[in-house]
Amino acid sequence: MFEEHRHLLTGVAYRILGSLADAEDVVQEAWLRWSGVDQATVDDPKAYLVRVTSRLAIDRLRWAKSRRESYVGPWLPEPIATAPDVAEHVELAESVELAMLVVLETLSPLERAVFVLREAFDLPFSEIAEIIGRAEPATRQLARRARDHVQEKRPRFETDLGERRRMTERFITASASGDLDGLIAMLSKDVTLVSDGGGKARAPLRALLGVDNVTRFLGAITRPAEIAKFAASLGMAGDLEVGFRIAEVNAAPAAVVSLGGRVIAVLSLVIIDGRVETIYLMANPEKIGRLSP
Repeated sequence: MFEEHRHLLTGVAYRILGSLADAEDVVQEAWLRWSGVDQATVDDPKAYLVRVTSRLAIDRLRWAKSRRESYVGPWLPEPIATAPDVAEHVELAESVELAMLVVLETLSPLERAVFVLREAFDLPFSEIAEIIGRAEPATRQLARRARDHVQEKRPRFETDLGERRRMTERFITASASGDLDGLIAMLSKDVTLVSDGGGKARAPLRALLGVDNVTRFLGAITRPAEIAKFAASLGMAGDLEVGFRIAEVNAAPAAVVSLGGRVIAVLSLVIIDGRVETIYLMANPEKIGRLSP
């Protein structure tokens, strides 16, 4: 019974936490809770398991938020590989987009849980209220506040995933070949690059703003000497081959960069009106180690 719902529970926990590692820990704790109850007395196992998992995820998010305050540099969600057919389920796809998860980081733990359970999984307010231990009117108010905040902060996504893939391919080609003019032509004048190295990989400790700063950084990190420094920071040495590919990451095309057969960076682009508005660069090896080169 638990295995039947494990994928759902992991999806709920990941959207609340933004970390697959934390989500898996929460699901394991939910299993321990499930194995300790008289399952014959549970009328609706799915609802019970979602309730337990959500409560555990909320508690863990409260603890994680304090930990993330001391994180080295910007904190970005842990990227996950997703199947292409995820995009067919619009609500689920949008709720796992990296840019959306970044916005959800700005909500309180209760607001985030209510938003995820309502907007992504369409749970009734009565059930969400029971999960978070609030009255239904208060739960509706939390949902409204969270939805208004997300609508204000979320970027306007390009709806055509094919176009996002083509833009990502162009971005990789220009970056890998050192074509700065090609990069500049793709970027919004107010482009922002947010990089997450977590103190475990060379990465800017603050967001880079503007075309000049972003292109200067992208041009620098593709130089052989800089690649060698990056490899050394990860304990890698020798003449290592750099590889690039497009992968489905968090229900959208992303650039996956590998060095010597090991993933060293994932870049996700937010595209607005045909230009790259935001670049999320994830380089923390603890977050990207599960992805295939």
